[in-house]
Amino acid sequence: MGKIGKIVLCVFVCLLVGLLGSLSTTPAIPTWYANLIKPSFNPPNWLFGPAWTLLYILMGIAVALVWDKIGEKKEFPLGLLIFGVQLLLNCLWSIIFFGYHSPFYAFIEIVFLWLAILATILYFWKISKTAAWLLIPYICWVSFAMLLNFSIYRLNP
Repeated sequence: MGKIGKIVLCVFVCLLVGLLGSLSTTPAIPTWYANLIKPSFNPPNWLFGPAWTLLYILMGIAVALVWDKIGEKKEFPLGLLIFGVQLLLNCLWSIIFFGYHSPFYAFIEIVFLWLAILATILYFWKISKTAAWLLIPYICWVSFAMLLNFSIYRLNP
């Protein structure tokens, strides 16, 4: 499989994970989430879909770039495992926060997600600096989401 094929496959898988997470998110937005007290810096709901779509595309491209170099670096298998863990944690956050209506447990989980993203960036850096840079917007967004998650938890005891 060529580089383009790997990119298409990886982007598809990342978007599919995002779609799975949205199965918990979408029904909760007009009901449970709409009734939460949110901080003043809470973005409008319409922003989350495009932001996450872009982030999943960047994640897919990043992992494809690393996959393309599989024969060149021995760090790849661990980096791919860490990427998979962060992708799983990404989906689980939506299920915990929106599906189970639990900002507290979602906050605990997002801390682990952030650490897994950081570990992914550090491993990807050894293999493809471009791949690592493609994940910087993701960790920035998750940092903001962590602050937002914590604020929602504090405002809704």
